[in-house]
Amino acid sequence: MQNPDPKREKLTIILAQVFISCLMALMMTFLFSILLQGFPEGWALIWLRNWLTAWPVAFLLSLGVGPLSFKLAFRVMHRPVREG
Repeated sequence: MQNPDPKREKLTIILAQVFISCLMALMMTFLFSILLQGFPEGWALIWLRNWLTAWPVAFLLSLGVGPLSFKLAFRVMHRPVREG
């Protein structure tokens, strides 16, 4: 079995954050634009502009929240088991 390359693993996590933030911004702007505006004239361009604004913000926030989320998940899944 090969030893994992730490640099490649870090890049994989960042790439995953790019994909996650892209898809979350896509889904959230789509959902909220429909809920708040419906489908007015020029809706697609309005939605695209909102998504292009939201994606970089979501990515930057994921860089801060991502590591915290991984730490919290690790602590929850690896906490000591209390015996009776």
